[in-house]
Amino acid sequence: MATTTAAQRREQARVEYDAFIRSCPTNQLLDRISDKWVSLVVCALTTGSMRYSDLTRKIAGVSPKMLTQTLRSLERDGIVTRTVTPSVPVRVDYELTPLGTSLSHLLAAVKDWAELHIEQVNNARDHYDASPS
Repeated sequence: MATTTAAQRREQARVEYDAFIRSCPTNQLLDRISDKWVSLVVCALTTGSMRYSDLTRKIAGVSPKMLTQTLRSLERDGIVTRTVTPSVPVRVDYELTPLGTSLSHLLAAVKDWAELHIEQVNNARDHYDASPS
């Protein structure tokens, strides 16, 4: 029986990833990055580093708790970095990592698509709601 190295096992697992399987890590990652707040935070950070208060002002409707949870999960996933500058008061900045920047291009395209096609979607919804079931 041949043994495999950790790198070989990881490569084999990568080949076997299937986002359609609920227990697959890629399914869980897809769930994370398809979250509305994640999309908006990542898109907001495309312009450069921002402080927590800047993100709060930029992203209308996000609660402090949800923004904190979102930033922590993005930091854990390696998409955002958090930099603390010791001062009075303490300054905390958030910035996209190279991994986050690669994701931002995709999420910005989805955001742009939504902004471009919202009228068509609204018309389709109105048509659907007006038609007999």
